[in-house]
Amino acid sequence: MISPDFYGFIAAALTTVAFVPQVIKTCRTKKAKDVSTTMLLMFITGLLFWIIYAIHTHALPVLIANTITFILNVTILMLKLTYSKENSVEETAL
Repeated sequence: MISPDFYGFIAAALTTVAFVPQVIKTCRTKKAKDVSTTMLLMFITGLLFWIIYAIHTHALPVLIANTITFILNVTILMLKLTYSKENSVEETAL
């Protein structure tokens, strides 16, 4: 019989890895204007609550997935803010 955690780890891997292409694209293009800041802030807040939930319920797949996803989304947010400032400085200089 397959453990429920097996399904949890598969789901965790798929939903976490889904953000890697966005991080790579943002790093390569140095643009993130189409990524919603509001969505990122809401999603990151939700991830924090999932992390708290996982800690309290000892749900290891949930904890691992949401911690990695949190890091990826904070990275996207930081890149967005950094590149937004750089692009606005470049536009002002023109």
